[in-house]
Amino acid sequence: MSKVKQQDIDQLIVLVGGRENIATVSHCITRLRFVLNDPAKAFPKEIEKLSMVKGCFTNAGQFQVVIGPEVDDYYHALIAKIGQNEVDKEQTKLAARQNMTWFERGISHFAESFFPLLPALISGGLILGFRNVIGDIPMSEGQTLAQMYPAWKTIYDFLWLLGEAIFFYLPVAICWSTVKKMGGTPVLGIVLGITLVSPQLMNSYLLGQQTPEVWDFGWFTIQKVGYQAQVIPSILAGLALGWIETNLKKIIPAYLYLVIVPVVSLLLAVFLAHTLIGPFGRMIGDGVAWA
Repeated sequence: MSKVKQQDIDQLIVLVGGRENIATVSHCITRLRFVLNDPAKAFPKEIEKLSMVKGCFTNAGQFQVVIGPEVDDYYHALIAKIGQNEVDKEQTKLAARQNMTWFERGISHFAESFFPLLPALISGGLILGFRNVIGDIPMSEGQTLAQMYPAWKTIYDFLWLLGEAIFFYLPVAICWSTVKKMGGTPVLGIVLGITLVSPQLMNSYLLGQQTPEVWDFGWFTIQKVGYQAQVIPSILAGLALGWIETNLKKIIPAYLYLVIVPVVSLLLAVFLAHTLIGPFGRMIGDGVAWA
């Protein structure tokens, strides 16, 4: 704390519009992240002249001031001065959304739903990339490493275990993350995702090559087609489940939550996923791929 000059803190507060203009403030590794009630009251050029400031910018509804590694010292001095309690990143994000357009909010939700999946997606990409090197690229006399050496063939086959788990069953992770982001029950998202890739369903990669079986309800039928590696249908299905569950909780008495809400939410979401949402999402995905 000895590095912090109180006059710098005082000036910073004034230049962001005063303490009454600070809705919340948090910090990351190098930046102070302000959510301002009125961003127009801030003076970025003047803030950048402060000795401890390396720069400032606005992103995702947050006014961010770059301090550097000592940001934690400045943060604690700042909240002590303005009399605010420490807030977590989630609270800051919620407050920041008030300064976003509807499009920015949609992008923010989409990005935050995918962020927890990044470690798996990056790992899967690297693993499949290496697998392609040893199994698909000719190395000598037109043969791949997997064709030339049994050990490499074993590695090639083994790596598919991971590749298949990550990408074929991606809808499970997407539904989990989306439902969690919507404020629903994450395990219901997992169940929904599994119903999109169930072994009962025809593999989506065979669509157009084989005629799928159907569930015959008498007055209508539903094709038994899976959504392996399908992103858009999974997101839409997760959104549907999250919306259904959170709205049911508003009208169902609390003592009936556990009995009614999960069952009804899953039945409706799975039905919609396989009748309307899934086919519609697949059409969008095919259109994006074609474009």
